[in-house]
Amino acid sequence: MPTKSPERVSTPRVTDDELVERTLRGDSTAFGELVFRHGQAVYRAALAALGSATDAEDVMQEAFLLAFRKLPHFRHDASFKTWLLTITWRRALRWRHSPARRLGRLVSLETWFSGDLAEHRPTPEQSAVSEEIHRDVLRLIRSLPSRLRDPLLLSASGRYNYEELSDILDIPTGTVKWRVSEARRLLRAKLARLGHGRSS
Repeated sequence: MPTKSPERVSTPRVTDDELVERTLRGDSTAFGELVFRHGQAVYRAALAALGSATDAEDVMQEAFLLAFRKLPHFRHDASFKTWLLTITWRRALRWRHSPARRLGRLVSLETWFSGDLAEHRPTPEQSAVSEEIHRDVLRLIRSLPSRLRDPLLLSASGRYNYEELSDILDIPTGTVKWRVSEARRLLRAKLARLGHGRSS
């Protein structure tokens, strides 16, 4: 065990792996830097699973605490960020399926989607129609099987690439891509049947 004070983390050039090693040597500021770097990504992943800002913040705290405890077992098979997001996602799923929660506490449509649906900003004349679409989309998302719903929500919640999603969800990259695409296709088809399709 080193007896001198740990070095202060003060440069973004320090890698995550170096910060992990510093943390394991007793440098508390190193783990604080990891929290600072990845807090937003962890929050977005939790929010994608839970749909509640309050619940996402609770899970974020639990995930960082669990990661700190498990840090000696981090084997560097994946990046620290991916490892951390995997812990977060599993923790969020446990939280989501607890008897005290309901999946119905959902975030706004804009949180989940980029692209076609999120680009639409209704005029005052369209507000009633927009609210109806919003309700229908939330209901349809809830009705998706979890194998499609979870990749969709997670992919739309933050800036994760498909390789990271593959590690987080523990399924092949090609499967992640297909499930996200299939979820979006099903939603668009169901919305069209409800009369919300775009005119060509």
